[in-house]
Amino acid sequence: VLFRSLAEVELGAEVVAGAVSEVGRALEQLAEIHEHLAKGEIYRGWRSVPVACSGLVGLAAAVSQPESIAVPDGFKFIVYWTAVGALALLVGCSEIAWHVAMRATTSERRRASQVLGQFLPALVAGALVTAVLVRLGPEFIRLLPGLWALLFGVGIFSARPYVPRASGWVALYYWTAGLILLWGSRDVNVMSPWTVGGTFGAGQLFGAAVLCWNLERQV
Repeated sequence: VLFRSLAEVELGAEVVAGAVSEVGRALEQLAEIHEHLAKGEIYRGWRSVPVACSGLVGLAAAVSQPESIAVPDGFKFIVYWTAVGALALLVGCSEIAWHVAMRATTSERRRASQVLGQFLPALVAGALVTAVLVRLGPEFIRLLPGLWALLFGVGIFSARPYVPRASGWVALYYWTAGLILLWGSRDVNVMSPWTVGGTFGAGQLFGAAVLCWNLERQV
């Protein structure tokens, strides 16, 4: 009787373990399905107002750029526009940061991190290219406005699966602007405040219009 009881206990333990294992696999499958569905959803964290404000930051910086910045060595130009770019990035992502910090669920935080991560390689590439061209010499700094625009367009296109499809036009705008700036870098005054501030200001306003028309108008 004792042995039979022990066998029944072992059998019951195996049944419980099997049930737990099945539940675990079911939860994993549900998580995979949820992640797969999330990949097909449009991320709604970016809003038109913060993105438009980031564009206004660029335009205001173009108007306010001191004349002493456009000097042959270009170092002050880079420092100035790097600081402006960081400020514009903070403004453009301000609502996402507030939502993640104050209201977002764990799933929403993971989603925001995933989407923002699409931009990270382009931003890192921009920083590396800037450092290399500064190291090579002043004559190469004139390439930066065009390269910055091209890489920013790459970042937008990388995030295209998570944002409205019309954002591809915004990426195309940045690529076109970047190509024009690179093509005319020998003839155009690339230290003009409008090569960076005007390009990115107009681009962000365009992006804000895309968000408003394709996301917020439908809510």
